[in-house]
Amino acid sequence: MFKALRDLPPDSLTFLQRLPLARRRPWIGYGVAILSSVAGLLLRWAVEGALPDGFPYITFFPPVILTAFFFGVGPGALAALLCGLLSWYFFIPPVESFALDFRAVVALAFFLGIVVVDIALVHWMQIANARLALEQRKSAELAETREMLFKELQHRVGNNLQMVSSLLTLQQRGMAEGEGKQALADASRRLGLIGRLQRTLYRADGAQLPLGSYINRIAQDTLDASGRRDIRYLFDEKVQGTLEAKDAVPTALVVAEAISNAVEHAYADGGGPLEVTVVENGEENEDRCYIICIQDEGIGLPDGFELEGSDSLGLRIACTLAKGLRGEFTLDNRTDGKGAIARLVIPGSQPEGYDAAA
Repeated sequence: MFKALRDLPPDSLTFLQRLPLARRRPWIGYGVAILSSVAGLLLRWAVEGALPDGFPYITFFPPVILTAFFFGVGPGALAALLCGLLSWYFFIPPVESFALDFRAVVALAFFLGIVVVDIALVHWMQIANARLALEQRKSAELAETREMLFKELQHRVGNNLQMVSSLLTLQQRGMAEGEGKQALADASRRLGLIGRLQRTLYRADGAQLPLGSYINRIAQDTLDASGRRDIRYLFDEKVQGTLEAKDAVPTALVVAEAISNAVEHAYADGGGPLEVTVVENGEENEDRCYIICIQDEGIGLPDGFELEGSDSLGLRIACTLAKGLRGEFTLDNRTDGKGAIARLVIPGSQPEGYDAAA
């Protein structure tokens, strides 16, 4: 048990878990046992006049207990033996003699019983601490292994999605212009986005994602993937909330679709500003919601545009995903007439047991 602790980093153990001390140099413990026994003898002589008769071991118990506590069973047993002999010889009548009468037998039995119990309790405590340290180390190693395997799994899933995206891209390059080619291009773009997210999206410890920083990352990744360098990206957040991991992919896809739609249509003939804002509305209760806005200063939506009747597959997917999040996705012209604004409203607290992918 104690040998296994030698392989553990010292800074990972508490002081109690390091006991007994000097396991690699046991002579230190036995030396302390001898010195502490002599100290007990000297202290007993020093308080001889202040004690009534019948206390031969009063200064010898501490050396035994402390030696066993700090240096283990062996040094503790040696301290018990030395202290027992010293007290027997010097303080149990007839003094300065190892005569063994009834009184000496009773006194020695009393001393032996107490020190055996004390040393046994100390030893069991040290064994329990050693086992605890080993179990903690094993748990830490298992947690590290789980996290490593989890990250590797996510990385491989992301790679597979990226591979499928690349295959779709190669397929659509060999097709003639038309709706089929555009559909493959859109599918490739969406799979590529999910693949990039998959590598860093989920955490092995199940921690929630900060909503503001997550949306900011999604927006930047989507703009980078578009290759447009003439679009000025602006981001503002007024939210302290978090996003549950199960809601991350649907939310990312809706935001990415809104940004891609703005890049493709609002700024088809030139660049401009694209502002993404994340705000929180309501109190810390069931009515709280998060509002994610993507607004541009482009040409705006055509007259009579209705999101429900749109023939854009991406926008229909965005609406479906928003409903799966128990939220709402809208796309309208800005009130100031400078472009369009897309809004995703999602609840701040989801009903227990719901599935965003349903």
